[in-house]
Amino acid sequence: MKKFGKALLALLVLLLLAAALFLYWPLTQRSVPAASNDKPVDVVLVGAGIMSITLATYLQELQPDWNIQVYERLDGVAGESSDGWNNAGTGHSAFAELNYTPELPDGSIETKRAVGIAESFEVSRQFWSHQVKQGRLSQPSDFINPTPHMSFVWGDDNIAYLHKRQQALVKNPLFYGMQYSEDPAQIKQWAPLLMEGRDPKQKVAATWMPLGTDVNFGVITRQLTAGLQRSPNFSLHLNHEVSALRQNADKSWNVTVKDLKAGTESTTHARFVFIGAGGAALKLLQMSGIPESKDYAGFPVGGQFLAFQGQDVTSRHGVKAYGMAETGSPPMSVPHLDARKLDGKPVVLFGPFALYSTKFLKHGSWWDLYSSVTHNNVGPMLEVGKDNLDLVQYLMGQARLNDADRQAELVKYFPNAKPGDWKLVTAGQRVQIIKRDPLKGAVLQFGTEIVTDKDRTLAALLGASPGASTSPPIMLDLMAKAFPDQMKAGWEARLREIVPSYGRKLNDSAALTNEIRTLTSQTLHLPYLEVPVDANAAAPAPAVVPAAVPAPAKEKRNANEELQAL
Repeated sequence: MKKFGKALLALLVLLLLAAALFLYWPLTQRSVPAASNDKPVDVVLVGAGIMSITLATYLQELQPDWNIQVYERLDGVAGESSDGWNNAGTGHSAFAELNYTPELPDGSIETKRAVGIAESFEVSRQFWSHQVKQGRLSQPSDFINPTPHMSFVWGDDNIAYLHKRQQALVKNPLFYGMQYSEDPAQIKQWAPLLMEGRDPKQKVAATWMPLGTDVNFGVITRQLTAGLQRSPNFSLHLNHEVSALRQNADKSWNVTVKDLKAGTESTTHARFVFIGAGGAALKLLQMSGIPESKDYAGFPVGGQFLAFQGQDVTSRHGVKAYGMAETGSPPMSVPHLDARKLDGKPVVLFGPFALYSTKFLKHGSWWDLYSSVTHNNVGPMLEVGKDNLDLVQYLMGQARLNDADRQAELVKYFPNAKPGDWKLVTAGQRVQIIKRDPLKGAVLQFGTEIVTDKDRTLAALLGASPGASTSPPIMLDLMAKAFPDQMKAGWEARLREIVPSYGRKLNDSAALTNEIRTLTSQTLHLPYLEVPVDANAAAPAPAVVPAAVPAPAKEKRNANEELQAL
């Protein structure tokens, strides 16, 4: 018995030693090639997705003499979450996503986050509109299309909530025009597939916002990249993976990259590094060794959708209809029947269904999650796991789903859907942030966060939703943090030409909302709705007919004058 006890104790000691070695690995830095350039390049961007390419586009306009190098591990740009098939592509405006407007204990609706997201998307529209005018983006319908956004619920409590939500949101200029209805006939007119085959006794409600859009971020990324490549100061290196990040005494960086085709490594000396590598950003941030990286961990979640490509479905559903997450489900589980334009063709997607994976990228490694665990973040990860058992249970339940289960979820939103009409597609990976908060302890964050070092020579973007839809304002925030001197010295003035509302809030002024939306609607060929500027602007919005798209009229349009309240 004593021998068994000693053996058990020895095994325990070995396991503890192995765990310690794992959590503190690596103990030493490996040797890497010396930098091949004596004069540092100005900027290195890691990852060729929507974030890095948006930042590069800003920088090329603001500082055209800067040398910008982009390293991408895949054989093309926008191959991960920026690709149309890999992201939600909703043109996040918070028009339909109910998780952005929680009901407070007193029964009121919190609209702050929804207004903030809508405000951010207006910045994105301005940025894209400017790029169209500059010729960096081509025909707007290639990447952004008018697609009304709907919220759709059933059940007395949910219906009451949705009505309060609409009443709260339409008081804001950015949400003026949002309709509410409990009339099945009206809802069927907006989205016939939601209502056909539904039990007529079921009480339902919906909101409908005509100013919604569908955005293909893969197209935007590829077109902006082509524009960047016209400059001799921009270089894109595909099939190159960053393998080491070392800071020099002068606060510059040596970025070691591996040529995945040749199998060789080289090092580039850079003044500034941005890690915009999607799910892989966390591991690269840890690789940098900056103290700020110790506060973060990541939790990867994949997604799957049911895709309809038959014309009998796609021709009859031209909206994005968002439901309400089941009780106890995380925000990422909000179901939606989503009209998209992918590969130039209409598609309808339903989901998401969560897919548990330890990969940080769709084309990543099963080892990603484990290799990101260190002695700095293992505690917060365990704490978050303990405090978010509902998320763990949700993922376990999703892992057990079969096609019959997915069909059962689908018919809640598309009652007449047939199993043979759809195919299961796997979307991209998202890595939720686990952060050590000095006041709250370890928290699981839903959103994005910019991390910069104290020297402002390295920055990384972590997190997910709303992500790509707000890439232009996110990169504005990054530049304000990383380049404060340049911003004050002249960049801000130039940015007001790129984003006319820069430094101002549209939601504070109906007149400014009208001015900016008129500008972007005409350039991007999107519907326009004039917000009243008088005291009655806070009244519930009337019914709205979207403006005709391709050729905006020269005279100012006011669709409200022709419309009647529900």
